[in-house]
Amino acid sequence: MAHFTKDFLKFFQGLATNNEREWFHANKKDYEAHVKNPFKDFVQLIIDKMQEVDPTVVILPKDAIFRINRDIRFAKDKTPYKTNVSAAISAGGRKDHSKPGIYFEMGADKFGIFSGVYQPDKNQLQNIREGIASQPKEFEQILKNKKFKKFWGEIQGEKNKRIPKEFKEEVEIQPLIANKQFYVMTQFDADKILDPKLDKIIMEHYLAAKPMGDFFYEAIYR
Repeated sequence: MAHFTKDFLKFFQGLATNNEREWFHANKKDYEAHVKNPFKDFVQLIIDKMQEVDPTVVILPKDAIFRINRDIRFAKDKTPYKTNVSAAISAGGRKDHSKPGIYFEMGADKFGIFSGVYQPDKNQLQNIREGIASQPKEFEQILKNKKFKKFWGEIQGEKNKRIPKEFKEEVEIQPLIANKQFYVMTQFDADKILDPKLDKIIMEHYLAAKPMGDFFYEAIYR
């Protein structure tokens, strides 16, 4: 049995063309019945499955799920709602992106899964670079792992044009040291949201990314 129905996609298709508070409130019952509550249950299921692998993931769905309301205070786009739901499941939940886990978002047009360290602060970035520089072979093995390449391909992220002098030699060996973000992502058509094996799909991606996440975690918090 699928975790979500076509009504999930139908709601977001409607929201995409009627992104205003009046429409949202008029369709709030559909949102709660077909989006909010099923998504909360699904996030709890993924938390439970991840906790079997990593006991530090002791969070509730509310700690992982992002609000559907957009922050429009400084945005040119004043539409009030996101056209997807999303959650970040890790030991730190949605408030601490430096603790790798799994992030996924679902909307009417696509379904995406992400992992890694997206916004490390200055000290965390330094620690990650030091970790890669001190363990280049271990890091390379993670990148070449068959499951990692199958589910994720390669690590992505913006790079710094200038990096500290101490990494000048190491970056020639491992160019990812120049990154200021270290994330992986994969996207599917929205129909994948209706797959009965959706939880399995997310867990396969999580497990394939976990060695990378563990490496970054140890580097940051050693």
